Amino acid sequence: MAVKRLSLRSRIFLYMILLVVVASILIAAVTLYQYNEQSKDYNAQRLERKERQILSSMDYVLEETTYERSTEKLGLIFKDKIYEIANNLNVDFNLYDLQGTLVKSSVPSIENDSISRCLSPEILNQLNFSVNKRFVEKNEVIGGDFQSSYILFSDYNAKPLGILHVPYFDDNSFNEEELKEFLVRLGYAYFFMILVAISFAYFVSRYITRSLKTISDKMNETRLEKRNKKIELEGASIEVSALVKSYNSMIDELEESAVQLATSEREQAWREMAKQVAHEIKNPLTPMRLTVQSFQRKFDPNDPSARQKLDEYSKTLIQQIDTMSSIASAFSNFAQMPAQKSERLNIVEVVDLALDIFAENYITFIPEKKEIIATFDRTQLIRVVTNLVKNAIQAIPKNKTPKITVKVFSEGNNVILTVEDNGNGVIDENKSKIFEPKFTTKSSGMGLGLAMIKNIIETYNGNITFVSTEKEGTTFKVSFPK
Repeated sequence: MAVKRLSLRSRIFLYMILLVVVASILIAAVTLYQYNEQSKDYNAQRLERKERQILSSMDYVLEETTYERSTEKLGLIFKDKIYEIANNLNVDFNLYDLQGTLVKSSVPSIENDSISRCLSPEILNQLNFSVNKRFVEKNEVIGGDFQSSYILFSDYNAKPLGILHVPYFDDNSFNEEELKEFLVRLGYAYFFMILVAISFAYFVSRYITRSLKTISDKMNETRLEKRNKKIELEGASIEVSALVKSYNSMIDELEESAVQLATSEREQAWREMAKQVAHEIKNPLTPMRLTVQSFQRKFDPNDPSARQKLDEYSKTLIQQIDTMSSIASAFSNFAQMPAQKSERLNIVEVVDLALDIFAENYITFIPEKKEIIATFDRTQLIRVVTNLVKNAIQAIPKNKTPKITVKVFSEGNNVILTVEDNGNGVIDENKSKIFEPKFTTKSSGMGLGLAMIKNIIETYNGNITFVSTEKEGTTFKVSFPK
């Protein structure tokens, strides 16, 4: 059984909630750890303050005593003073001699306790080997809440006199109550944060995935056979914008590929048809022409009426044959790709030569300079110019003063040829079909002129484009490398 994969939106939602929960747990753990450490530090510092206070009071008693300052006299020196110090400082403590035997206690009941009268050898060893002559023992039996501090104290001559034992109880009840109250408040805050995080994660995940869902829907709707719309997103992130840019670029390439494919398929189909038409029409043309001419020569000229009829029939038949031959030649020229010839030509001179066949005085030729050298086929270049100019002449209506401008100039490493007219222009719905074979807006002609020009130009790694405004005119631009 396949495991169902979570959507990106669900993942973002869950990860954000998990992040808040983990952060809450970590903050609570750090709070507890910090409280325990602070509690330990507080109790340790409090025990040290009590030790300092007791030692200070003991030093004062030792200075004022009339007894000999020795371990044997500790019981006499602190006989009554130990109670006074304990009452003043509100702390209990015990005094041991250097061998660990109890000498005096601020709590009389401890002196009668045989268990507490002697210190263990372990405590004595810890004191002797410690640098500061201090040892703190924690009682694990009652949970570590009880500590015993042992300090080796001396007289003002640094002579060791005995061991000070200070019992200390860690009373954290007040702090624990505060901690519980703080954790309860923190829990409410975390609960509120989780609710906010759920709402925030919901809207953020929805916002993030909305752009991705738009892209996904557009991709699912993308088809080669139809015009696909580009994605326009405002306020998208850098990553999503890059994805949208890639998708739009893909759409442009897809449309370009679709157009090229459709054009290639149409052109290939027309080439095959043109070859077939040319073959079918050309075969009977020559025999038909020879037969008609032979019949015309052998006919008896003495019959005036028959002669006239025969002449009319012959002229009509020959005219139709010439028309069929012209059609066949046009299709054949379109079907046969022009052969590439590497001729170094003066483009200005060739264009000027091509324009000489036109008697119209409204055709203006404007070359950038007298000589622009490029590699092209002379015959094909003349064909390009004459076809473009002929189309321009036919595009100008009779109610307009005709004007045609032909320009030749260099643009970088390319030669540019433009033919501009002030004719009717091309309507928007026909602009995408203008270079298709058999497309024409004229009442006569086969619509192969521009398609043939396009094939010629592309054979020489060039391109042809046009800009047209309805009722104002059209400008064709031919560009090819030098």
